[in-house]
Amino acid sequence: MQQIDTPPDALKPVASPAGLSKGPSPSYQSASGQSGGFIWILILLFVIGGIGFVVWRARQTSAAATAATKRADPAVPITPGTVLEKEVSLYFDGLGTVQAYNTVAVNSRVDGQVVKIAFTEGQDVHTNDLLAQIDPGPYRAALDAAKAKKLQDAAQLDNARLDLQRDLALTNIVTAQSLDTQSNLVRQLEAMVTNDEAGIESCQVQLDYTTIRAPLEGRCGLRLVDQGNIIHANDTNGIVVITQLRPIFVVFTLPEQDVGIISRKMAEGPVTVLALDRDNKTILDTGTLSVIDNQIDATTGTIKLKAAFPNQNLTLWPGQFVNPRVLVEKVTSLVVAESVIQRGPDGAYVYTVEGEGTNMVAKLTPVTVSKMQGDLALISKGLSAGQTVVEVGQYRLEDGSKVSVENTGGPAGSPGNGGRRGNGAATNLAPASPPPRPTGA
Repeated sequence: MQQIDTPPDALKPVASPAGLSKGPSPSYQSASGQSGGFIWILILLFVIGGIGFVVWRARQTSAAATAATKRADPAVPITPGTVLEKEVSLYFDGLGTVQAYNTVAVNSRVDGQVVKIAFTEGQDVHTNDLLAQIDPGPYRAALDAAKAKKLQDAAQLDNARLDLQRDLALTNIVTAQSLDTQSNLVRQLEAMVTNDEAGIESCQVQLDYTTIRAPLEGRCGLRLVDQGNIIHANDTNGIVVITQLRPIFVVFTLPEQDVGIISRKMAEGPVTVLALDRDNKTILDTGTLSVIDNQIDATTGTIKLKAAFPNQNLTLWPGQFVNPRVLVEKVTSLVVAESVIQRGPDGAYVYTVEGEGTNMVAKLTPVTVSKMQGDLALISKGLSAGQTVVEVGQYRLEDGSKVSVENTGGPAGSPGNGGRRGNGAATNLAPASPPPRPTGA
């Protein structure tokens, strides 16, 4: 066999064409890519499963805690009340100031030295009680001089009258001119005696003015002058100020829209006015409306009124601020405590209680409130007499919530229940305040 020689260059591998990849073969790359994607899918599924397990576990824990809470405290504690039907007094409330019935600044009407102060500061005095004494000496001397002058002129008058009688008896001797002169002298002396009498009265008045007495019944204020001082009739300070406290006035204002109603009530008879302390609960005194001012204040839209109070216990004092309440009318209506009324987007509502024992539930009941009067709400629609409503604990309630009685309060339309609040009970509003109570001095 013939051997064929092969050139050395023929045994070298053939170079790859330009642009061809030098990496692994296509079949090797496809298998590696599928394996990596499958691993990532497994990882993603594992993460999602872990998150779902954590969420499920949290929900189970929360549900268990809620169930435990419900088992521990299944009902909301409340304080109930009862809807009442009763007569309610309606008032107009104002803001007023106490004014003295009369106030007198006692001044001296003559000049002189104060020799006696006969009152004490804060003393109650009656009309004509002695307050002070001014030195009467100069005025008594002037009175005595006036009396002496009258006696002198009276003697001259008597003598002139005797001369006139003699002249009349001798008309055939005495001339007419002499008779006229004597007659005019008598009239002149009569005028002088009359003037002397007036002077005596004037001196007597001046002497009386040295004794200063109370012009009215009232209470003395602070002493404005001390014993031994010289005072004058034109002094501005005076001696003391006396204020009449029984009876006493309260001047107050009301909105102008209330004038018509109050005017009609005054035409029907006396209008009762209560004077309440600043707490708006304590009745200081009860009086009657005296007068309505004759014009409305255009800047404030209010009108002034004045009421008189007997003030027997001196519970009212001049300058004191009070809250007057004018009685307008008395109506019969369903009432609940002010704390029972709740407000929502759809208006006023209350929680009524239905069921008994452990089956009591709260029901949201819309109501119509006709008027708020003090601590009471007058209901015109939505409730009936005798229904049980929630007075305290509304903030934790929903329509249909199960409730339990924490403390049995009074009727919803009565003064506050005064009961304690249990642990966890809502303090929606303070229990209804008691009605105004009278007080003494």
